[in-house]
Amino acid sequence: MSASPPRGPRATVHVADEQDAVDVDRTRWARLASAVLDELGVDAGAELTVTFVDEPAMAELHVAHLGVPGPTDVLSFPVDGEAAAPELTEAAAAAGTGTPRLAGRLHGLPTGPEPWLLGDIVVCPAVAVRQAGEHAGTPDDEVALLVVHGILHLLGLDHAADDERAVMQAWERALLARHHGPTARDPWAA
Repeated sequence: MSASPPRGPRATVHVADEQDAVDVDRTRWARLASAVLDELGVDAGAELTVTFVDEPAMAELHVAHLGVPGPTDVLSFPVDGEAAAPELTEAAAAAGTGTPRLAGRLHGLPTGPEPWLLGDIVVCPAVAVRQAGEHAGTPDDEVALLVVHGILHLLGLDHAADDERAVMQAWERALLARHHGPTARDPWAA
């Protein structure tokens, strides 16, 4: 059995909990984010911040950045530019399910030894808890989905159009299956 070659430096993930409504395991969510970034080829000194906030703080961000009143579940703020979205292999894209695989590495990520800021993900655990029963099933499943969803937004994926949504959901399914486990409900069901 041969050992895998060593990888370059991994992304640094900072997690802050600025709310009291829901207990948050910062270490757990940092590990999930780190594993997802590692699988997607985000390394070379990248930094990501995940911040858990209360509903008033999220509502303030939601209206300030998207012009929509009220709190939302997750917002993503790229800092040093978005990468070109990871692409699915043709077979995975055609199936719409299954296990996506990278078609090469991400494009447009900064390289070199200097640290760079991928961006910030802001999650509202109170909203996640409230929507979990009708979405991913449990609060943990919902927060895991939101962390993965936020990372994919930072990397350039979107879900405005049906074809974009299918690609993003395929990535969410695959990344959650590999780094979190199955969700209690299918959050992508129609």
